This record gives sequence, structure tokens and C-alpha cells, in this order.
Amino acid sequence: MIMKNKLLSRLTPTSFLQAFVIQSMKLWRKKNLGQQSNDNYIQHLGLLASSSLEKIVREQLEYENTLTFDQYADVIIEIKNQIGGGFSRVSSDVGTIRVENTRCPFGEMVKETPELCQMTSSVFGGIAARNFGYAKVELKKRIATGDTYCDISIHLDKELSQARSGDEYHNQESSIISKLNATETIVQVTEGIEKNWYHCGTTESDPMQNSQNIVIGQSQAMQEVFDSIQIVAPTMVNVLIGGETGVGKEIVARTIHAESGRNPERFIAVNCAAIAETLIESALFGHEKGAFTGAYNVHKGFFERACTGTLFLDEIDSLSLSGQAKLLRILQEGEFERVGGRQAIKADVRIIVAANQSIKDMVLAGDFRKDLFYRLNVVPIQIPPLRDRREDIGALIDFFLMQLSNKYQKPRKTLGEKAWHKVMIYDWPGNIRELESVLEHAFLFAQGAIIEDVSIDCADLNLGHIYTGSLNMTKKKVAGEIEVKMLHDALKRFSGNVSATAKEIGMTPRAVHQKLKKHHIEAATYRDK
Repeated sequence: MIMKNKLLSRLTPTSFLQAFVIQSMKLWRKKNLGQQSNDNYIQHLGLLASSSLEKIVREQLEYENTLTFDQYADVIIEIKNQIGGGFSRVSSDVGTIRVENTRCPFGEMVKETPELCQMTSSVFGGIAARNFGYAKVELKKRIATGDTYCDISIHLDKELSQARSGDEYHNQESSIISKLNATETIVQVTEGIEKNWYHCGTTESDPMQNSQNIVIGQSQAMQEVFDSIQIVAPTMVNVLIGGETGVGKEIVARTIHAESGRNPERFIAVNCAAIAETLIESALFGHEKGAFTGAYNVHKGFFERACTGTLFLDEIDSLSLSGQAKLLRILQEGEFERVGGRQAIKADVRIIVAANQSIKDMVLAGDFRKDLFYRLNVVPIQIPPLRDRREDIGALIDFFLMQLSNKYQKPRKTLGEKAWHKVMIYDWPGNIRELESVLEHAFLFAQGAIIEDVSIDCADLNLGHIYTGSLNMTKKKVAGEIEVKMLHDALKRFSGNVSATAKEIGMTPRAVHQKLKKHHIEAATYRDK
């Protein structure tokens, strides 16, 4: 069954709190309540409210007669979420309904008045007692007392709940009677007193709630990527990252998250290609089901686990047309339902996707939904392959070698001349991922501080060959540029000391002097600095 997602006609956070104040003033005027404790007083308010709140939600969900356990869960979750909560159902034992909450309806102020949690207990307990005759509400975790979320169990089987703590609720001769946890305090409310809880305000939908990974590159193409990241990061705009395998799409996605207001929250990366087609819906949206024993099992999907954070869907091009349709629904409606579930859950998630293939070509071929493409392609970021931005290779090598030194707790190592030439003329079909792997292997097996060679499996590499084609001339030119950079970097580190520079890059001082002369580099300028 798919629950109808209708907004409560008049219940909003504002109207609820207005009514709360009005009822508070009325109750405090009554002498018989004027001397009661805060918990007792708020319990009374919640029981009064529960009848009205149940009535209006029943009308919207079209529930008649006595509620079933599942319908009861729908009702209490709908009530709390419509007044500003973030409630959803989670796994529970037989005879128990368990819900979690990530956002308190009373906001941060609840930490100053944690007794307001008694409202939740009495509303949940009052509705349960009215329909099932008995309930015990156990507040296991509470945002009001410093927990990061609320964990609430409503035990509906009196015998099974005897060992549990919590407030008890009974339906007795047209009255709801509650007994506060571990006390002798009794609160009784006569049924039928249910006015003024939803007569204020208009219908409004609740708004969405509104280091570091390093992207390395100095090429013009990467500067354009940096500019795009800075523009899109503070927004909620959908981003489609394109590029070959291994170019660093996830790093770009993580950087967008890190630069956004969602940085303190979770970043979850999902490889869509690694999920079987039959399991994709369950993996993304979760599932829930009741067992024959009466227990209730819930699995939270990636969307729910990434709540208030960022969800990165890699290899979105591997998603079937059926999976694409389900993703489109979330982007359009901002909510989803677990497989087998009855409750619509808000999708307060920043979505970033990536693809190895051209989505535009897939649309033309009929393999990707056009409407989903338009939703995702608001801001496309294309990451060029490493062979097209060779000027970034030097910076990447420096970064990875520094990381490897820290990872293995070994002294820094640098590439020798032969290794530099090989990495600069190789085409790197595996892009940055392949470069990192090759450098790690070379770092581990190099005997000294200089990495003389790297294991690149390419039969065409012949360092003694003089290239004649335009591609080879380009590679030779870039190799010369990286040689200049290597000399400048080494001279800078050793303050112009040619002998130390020669030792680091694996050359004789005489050979270094020759290269300095060839490239018109003055070592003395670094000694002056």
C-alpha cells in the first residue's frame, strides 16, 4: 500500500505552538492543576492534544475504525513531522513500534526545556491507549538531553513490556489514564475535550533544512574545474561530473561537499555499477517489512543515511531505465518511500552524480531518460584525462610521493631523470588512479631516496628514440618543461646548492650544470633568495 501524501489541512508548526500557548493559559487558570509539576502539567496537555491530532490525521489518511499497528505508526509520524519533526520508523521487536527522530519540532530551544519531551510521550501514548487499550512509551534517547537523535519505543503488549521503563497509558471507561515513569503520579483526561488544537494558520510545506580533499592541477582545464566548484558548492544545484575512469570524479564531488554548508554532515559515495539491478531500489531507498513473528524490520537506504549531507552516485550511466525513473521521482518530489513502506520520507540530501560515458550520447541512443538528464545536467563539470593536461603531472607526483612518505613512515623520495621521462611521455589510460598505483609500487621498491625507474607496461617506450611525429614532439616538449620544473624545485629546496640538487635528482653535478646552462637557469639567484 502506498500512503497518500496529503498535507494536514490546518496543522503547521506555528498553529500548533499557538494552540499550545492558548491551552497552557487555560489550564494554568484551573486551580486543580495550578500546583502540579511541569511533567504532570505537560502530560495533561499532550493527552488533551492527542485526540484532536489523531482525528485530523485520520481524515487526511482516510483511516477509519480502530487503527492497525502500521496505521498507528503512520499517524504518530505524520503528526510529529507536520509540526516540524524528522521522524521515521525503524526496526523493532514483537509488540513494539519504534521510531527515530533527527529534528526536534521545538527546535534547539528544547534543550532548555527538556520536559517538553513529555508532550511526545503523552501524544503517542494517548493515541495508542485509545486504539489498543494500553501503551508504555519509552524515551531511550532525546535530542533535548544532548543525544544526536531521539529513539522512542511504544510498547503495545502489556505483558512483554513489564521489564521496560516508561510512562504507561490505559483506556478506562472513556478516559485516558497515564502513570508517569517510576512515580505514583496519575493523570486522567476525559475523552471528548479536544478543541482549539488546529484552528490557526494556513497550509505550508516545511522548507528543507538548510578537511579536506584536494583537487590538484595548474592547467587551464583544471582551473575551469576549480572555478565551477567554487560556484556550485554553496548551492543545492544538481551537478553532473563527467570524465574517464580514474580522473578523480569522486575527489571533485568530495571537494564540492567540503566547500558547502553541508560539510559537517555525512558524504556517502555509491557506485551504482556495483549494485545488482534487482537490489538497486532497496539499496538506495531502504526497505521495511513485518515478519510472521510480529517483529518489524527496517533497512535504511543510502538516501536516508545521507540525510542532511551529500550523496554521490558514481557511474550513474550504469543505472537501468527503471532505476532512472525512481531517481527522477526523488529529484522532482523531494521525498521517497522505502520498499514495502507506508511513509513518505523527506529527501534532504545534496545529490551529485558522475558518469564515465557521455550521458548526452546515451540519451540519443535511448539508454538514458531525457527528463532525468535535464534534471542532473544543470551544472556539468567535465574533468579532462591526464594525457590532455600533462602540466599537472609534476604537481600530482609531488603530492603522491609526500602522501606515500607519510603513509609508510619513510623519508621523502623523488624521481630520477629516467623515471621523470617515462611518466611524462606515457599516456596514462588509467589516469590519476594509475599514476598513484605506479608511484606507490616505485616508492616501495626504490632502494634509496631516488626512484630511478617506474614500472610502466608499454612496449612502445624507447627513451633513446628521437621522436619525429607531432604527438611525439609534444611529448618531448612537455618532458623538457617538466625537466625545467624539476630543476627549479630542487634548487629552491636546496637554496641553489648544485651538488645537493644533483644528488636528489640522481645526476652528476657536471650534468646539472649543463642542463642549467641549456635552460638558462642561474643557480645563484636561489642562493640570493
